[in-house]
Amino acid sequence: MLQLVNAPIRSDSDLSSALERINQLIDTFEPDTPEADELEVLSVLVHEYENRTVDIPDASPVQVLKYVMEHNGLTAKDLVPFIGPPNRVYDILGGKRKLTVNMIRRLSEGLHIPAASLL
Repeated sequence: MLQLVNAPIRSDSDLSSALERINQLIDTFEPDTPEADELEVLSVLVHEYENRTVDIPDASPVQVLKYVMEHNGLTAKDLVPFIGPPNRVYDILGGKRKLTVNMIRRLSEGLHIPAASLL
């Protein structure tokens, strides 16, 4: 069932709820649906709340991924189950391709990376 987003995120509790809903939406993502629109709106709301309340250095999804790789001793080969063939992994890491929703979901679940940091 569609959950309409009609209020800004004002607390860490609101943030937790929004991130939980984002993960639910990513798990069932289909483009061009009301749920895809909700995912986009929630992502913007989370981004705005974090910009106001949390001192997070700007990092691209690739920078986040490289950070996780470095701190967990992972190589590009370790990302194949989450991203796809090695050439696709290298394209992502080199900035030639963007992560897809399915890649983000698999990375989030498999490597325990918050999905919002990969959007």
